[in-house]
Amino acid sequence: MSYYSVLDVTPADDKWVADYVAVSGKIVAKHGGKYLARTASHEQIEGNDQPAALRIILEWPSKEAALNFMKDQEYVPHLEARTKGSVSHHYLIEAKDDLA
Repeated sequence: MSYYSVLDVTPADDKWVADYVAVSGKIVAKHGGKYLARTASHEQIEGNDQPAALRIILEWPSKEAALNFMKDQEYVPHLEARTKGSVSHHYLIEAKDDLA
């Protein structure tokens, strides 16, 4: 079953961004994932204000693929740089409708 990663990221500094962007796509693809959106062009239309500089959505073929990406030794230093250099929230969402 497919899973989606939904992230909001606000860099505290941008020192890590160029290196992160240069390699993350390759590592995402290695684990069968693909970026659906990676953008600063977004607006919140409902709820309490939750500002973020970037919104990112990735699609994964499985939960295991997403988790393996997060543990990939090539990715780990970039993950550490992102989490240290930003305020980030990452949600892993199963592609199903529990209310259907």
